[in-house]
Amino acid sequence: MAEIANVPPAAKLAGVEHLYSGKVRELYRFPDGRLLFVASDRISAFDWVLPTTIPDKGRILTAMTTWWFEQFADITNHWLSSDVPAEVAGRAMVTQPLEMFPVECVARGYLTGSGLADYQASGSVCGVALPAGLTNGSRLPAPIFTPATKADVGEHDENVDFEAVSGTIGEEDANELRRLTLQIYERAEGIARDRGIIVADTKFEFGRNPSSKVITLADEVLTPDSSRFWPADKWEPGRQQSSFDKQFVRDWLTSAESGWSPKSDDPPPGLPDAVVEQTRAKYVEAYERLTGRTF
Repeated sequence: MAEIANVPPAAKLAGVEHLYSGKVRELYRFPDGRLLFVASDRISAFDWVLPTTIPDKGRILTAMTTWWFEQFADITNHWLSSDVPAEVAGRAMVTQPLEMFPVECVARGYLTGSGLADYQASGSVCGVALPAGLTNGSRLPAPIFTPATKADVGEHDENVDFEAVSGTIGEEDANELRRLTLQIYERAEGIARDRGIIVADTKFEFGRNPSSKVITLADEVLTPDSSRFWPADKWEPGRQQSSFDKQFVRDWLTSAESGWSPKSDDPPPGLPDAVVEQTRAKYVEAYERLTGRTF
């Protein structure tokens, strides 16, 4: 696997082998083959890992993911244990190794982001035709499956249609990934809405258990890193929505104050303390609203 150039070296942990550094996560392997999935405090935007971290972000992502796994106890996932090395306690989980599908399984219940751009250009998203007259933030008539290819490190994922997924992994598996993606999204959207959060869209990853052959939910799920979370009481189609994700970071990076452009080949600058504090507060608020637990 390729490593990301501007990610600091991974911590050396006794008894496990480091396999991979992602934008946010580190992956290690135990001698028995189980994986150690560690969420760092790193934050990425515009395909860059920023030089500034968000305190407690890794703990929040891990706690939120394991909470969602509890809500979906009937859906097979890769979590095995939270019995992890002390150095990464609270930000890591022991997981089942899987044969991963090369597909980002995206569910959209609202129109925004790259889905909005596709709709404005063609009236559809990933080959799914949508009604005329929708705008930024519009709720869709029903959630849609809008998969993407898994890009190489530092590259953009590319939206594709269902036929492209079928051609890559086979029609039977593609149908099952679509079914699971929409099933989980629809249940999560209802749970979150009852707690005052709109899950506008989200990304899932799945793999196959090499021994049982069961398709298994993997990676993190339904966090501000993999989803768009909007406060339900501030939702208003036709404009940019308030959010619980890293929008503070994106907004500052594209402001005149940062002096940086996403189109630049130069790495982005560090974040001001105020942006770090606002971003951390939003992640904490999302966790506490969803779970009813105090972080």
